[in-house]
Amino acid sequence: MRKTGLIVLVSLAALLLLGAGIGWLLVSSWASSPKAGSGEPVAVDIPRGSGPLATAQLLADRGVLDDPQAFYRWLRYVERAAGKLKAGELAFRDDMSPREVLAVLLDGTPVTHKITVPEGMRIDEVAALFEQAGLADAAELERRARDPALARRLGVPHDSLEGFLHPETYSFRKHTPVEEILRAMVAGYKAVFTDAWRRQAARLQMSELEVVTLASIVEKETGVAKERSLIAGVFHNRLKKGWKLQTDPTVIYAEILTQGRFDGTIHKSDLERDHPYNTYRHAGLPPGPICNPGAAAIEAALYPQKTDNMFFVSRNDGTHEFCPTLACHNRAVQKYQR
Repeated sequence: MRKTGLIVLVSLAALLLLGAGIGWLLVSSWASSPKAGSGEPVAVDIPRGSGPLATAQLLADRGVLDDPQAFYRWLRYVERAAGKLKAGELAFRDDMSPREVLAVLLDGTPVTHKITVPEGMRIDEVAALFEQAGLADAAELERRARDPALARRLGVPHDSLEGFLHPETYSFRKHTPVEEILRAMVAGYKAVFTDAWRRQAARLQMSELEVVTLASIVEKETGVAKERSLIAGVFHNRLKKGWKLQTDPTVIYAEILTQGRFDGTIHKSDLERDHPYNTYRHAGLPPGPICNPGAAAIEAALYPQKTDNMFFVSRNDGTHEFCPTLACHNRAVQKYQR
């Protein structure tokens, strides 16, 4: 009788082990089986503090998982990984196995996004670009970029970061703090403005802020590379003679600072506005940059072309007519502008 009972117990144990083994194989097979999909990448932004069930449901909603409940039970009770999942924007595919999905959740390497900031953008335009890319709130970025305290912390010789946000292609993760974004862009500027350029600025008897301010005007005046140093030469000549620069981009900048917008037309009232950035009213450079210039514009401001020209006027094709005298300039205005 005892022998029979022992045989029964052994048989039951064997059946249980067999069942457990089969169950394990089935679970392992399920966990390793890829989901039907095309292999398309899927970026999923998992909020900080999301629990494993909410994470599984979010992944199912984005097409990464078929069965969020099964995935949740497997990662919690089989893999014991419920407390190890990472947050942030993570990269998945729509044909991953549950095991591959879990590996991404445990690794937690966030997706990075490339963003290109063109030369000549103002702070408000840079802020809008980052918001459009989903990388920052425009209002917050603009507010921080105009904060004198942050400018001092970042070693910028101005009361805002205007002019010092280097135009470049950057890679940022979602939820990157705004200050970190601005710090990276200022670092890009500092990498460009070398000690050799500082020595050249000293030879010109210009401060770093004055150089960048002039560069920002050059950047806005022309998009033609071969004209930059010549336009810079004209402005240097005007500065040496104590003339007003009389450059339209500064008037537009003053309009934006006072009105919050520019309607596309420079009016007589704009030219007459008593504003420190209005170079039709005030001689010399304005108080600071009017945009964020690229390296080529800064180099042009530092190494201007020697010229007798004191004037230039647009030919309406992106290039300019240069003149040494007012009479020549008036003829050019008559030809191209009237």
